[in-house]
Amino acid sequence: MKYIDKIKNFEILDLINKANKLSIKKGYDQISLERAIFLSWWCEKGDCSFCYMSTQKNKIKDPKKAKRKIESILAESELCKRLGWNIEFLSGGYESFNTAEIREIAKKIYDITNNQVWLNIGITNDLEEYNEEIIGITGAVETANPILHNKVCPSKSLNDIGNMLDKAGDLGFKKAITIILGLGETPEDVNYLINYIKDHKIDRIIFYSLNPHKDTEFEKSSQPASLYYAGIVSTIRLIFPDIEIICGTWTDNLANIGPLILSGANGITKFPLFKMFGTKYGKRVEEEVFWAGRKLKGTFTDKKQLGNMESEYLSDLNPFIKRYIKESLNDKY
Repeated sequence: MKYIDKIKNFEILDLINKANKLSIKKGYDQISLERAIFLSWWCEKGDCSFCYMSTQKNKIKDPKKAKRKIESILAESELCKRLGWNIEFLSGGYESFNTAEIREIAKKIYDITNNQVWLNIGITNDLEEYNEEIIGITGAVETANPILHNKVCPSKSLNDIGNMLDKAGDLGFKKAITIILGLGETPEDVNYLINYIKDHKIDRIIFYSLNPHKDTEFEKSSQPASLYYAGIVSTIRLIFPDIEIICGTWTDNLANIGPLILSGANGITKFPLFKMFGTKYGKRVEEEVFWAGRKLKGTFTDKKQLGNMESEYLSDLNPFIKRYIKESLNDKY
């Protein structure tokens, strides 16, 4: 494929330029700030070799203690609404919350934010249990190489993920997948990813760069090169002009943001929101968006948008909102 050849031949700037022109033509002039909200730090499977949760399975004696308080989850949702952030999805390890509990959390978030919620809760057969509170289902594909996927995610079959996504589509939900770059894939593996998107009619793709967690087999690995990352994103944008692309980067790689936006990203994610908000790092995020010639949906610096310490929705949330706001203001209010 010509786009993959361009990556291999180091013609990535040409890909970025073409993807940027296409994004401008499509009217992708606004960049969203996305926030994944985690339900728990426990996963019953716990065998994805790159994942932080894989390091916790033998450390956590009582999985219930790894579950977040519902009030904390809802308070985080309210702060996202105040700041104009999108909730990327609700994410939880296997066997952290049951379907009824997840549905109830999603309903309350829907009430708070007036926005339907994406789910990323693993392979589930309970999709019929969800209703209007859910907009879409996310499949954790993680890597575009099926052989590598079986190695790094042995308990998450690509076929099972695909079947879940197909069922989600039949039920009227949108469909998304996650891809982590830097696990050992090659540019040729993009062909499999392209076919997977086509076969399962994917509406949204979320890219992350590898975050080498301590005590995992990737602990000493490096994150993928910025231009390689941009080349993959550009390729997907050019082949799928209408797909929504969210790109994640880490605080030590904020300079990735501009090139990823020019490559076709609609949103950016993977930030420690309450630690970065109002700091030089938050300002850097906004500057990256500005110099990419886009407008930012939401704010990473406007402290007035944090609002007051009280929730209009539930008074039980107030202690948690207070803690988040104080953390965002570096303990100064």
